[in-house]
Amino acid sequence: MTIERELPVVRAEGLFFIGDPHISAVPPGQRLEGFQDQVLAKIRACLDRAVELDMVPVFLGDLFHWPRENPNQLLVELIRLFGPHKPFVLVGNHDKHQARLTADVSLAVLDAAGVVRVLADPGPAFVLDAGGVRTLVGASPDGSPLPSRFPREPGGPRYVLWLSHHGLAFPEFLDRAHRIREIPGVDFVVNGHIHRPQATVQAGGTTWTNPGNITRLTFTRRSQTRVPAAAIWTPGCTDLEKWPVPHLPFVQVFPDQDFPPEEEEARGQSLFIQGLERLAWRRTREGVGLKQFLSVNLNPERPETGLIWELYEEVTGDAPSK
Repeated sequence: MTIERELPVVRAEGLFFIGDPHISAVPPGQRLEGFQDQVLAKIRACLDRAVELDMVPVFLGDLFHWPRENPNQLLVELIRLFGPHKPFVLVGNHDKHQARLTADVSLAVLDAAGVVRVLADPGPAFVLDAGGVRTLVGASPDGSPLPSRFPREPGGPRYVLWLSHHGLAFPEFLDRAHRIREIPGVDFVVNGHIHRPQATVQAGGTTWTNPGNITRLTFTRRSQTRVPAAAIWTPGCTDLEKWPVPHLPFVQVFPDQDFPPEEEEARGQSLFIQGLERLAWRRTREGVGLKQFLSVNLNPERPETGLIWELYEEVTGDAPSK
């Protein structure tokens, strides 16, 4: 019980997960004007619902679409919105500048204002007390490892739930870097980062879930038919309960035009390249960002991974982490 004693205790009926809002004053991609107000309305609805259910709101990463230079008006709106709730916010890749959570990013402003509880470090984060049933909640923010196991102590919390913001190899994303496996001592994993909701996977004693994000960002047929939803976890449940988030029809937030050809194939093949392009735009002189990006996104079981690391070492003179 040593670890548990050192953690803050939050009393509520369960956890209310809000996936990757990607809030921005400038509409990303092909989203139309009004994006900021629409996402704020979704977040407000989620927070209100969490209060109704007496649950702890938890953002699964990528609160912001751009890490810095968000207008003060947006930050003030978020400070007012979050103040009464103080949600937990897992750090996502979009929340960091040059692969780091620095003092000049927008999430750091909310943290300094005392209106969010940022989950920036890997490891146990807090204890949920739901009517005497205790759950230890741990976190693996973007760029940090998932635990290989978690030691359970006699008399400790009944459940252990882990939050992550990773490219996990769910059945629709088998080429992602992190394979799904049993984590001894961890009962539940709830993942952000992957926007498309995934079917729950059971691996031994560990249940892996990916509820998807609440914001439709891509102009695709999948986005057209998908219902944005938050997710609810209560002690003893076998799967997350979805809560559809109030949202506008697809035709009101995306342009009236044909979908691009072979959209899914092109999107799947380009995610890695898009990530590299974004990294090049905000690259660092010492190459730390590139090393972290490759570590998170390369699947060690793919044959080309070794060659990519050899090229990395040749260009930077830095050996990859083993």
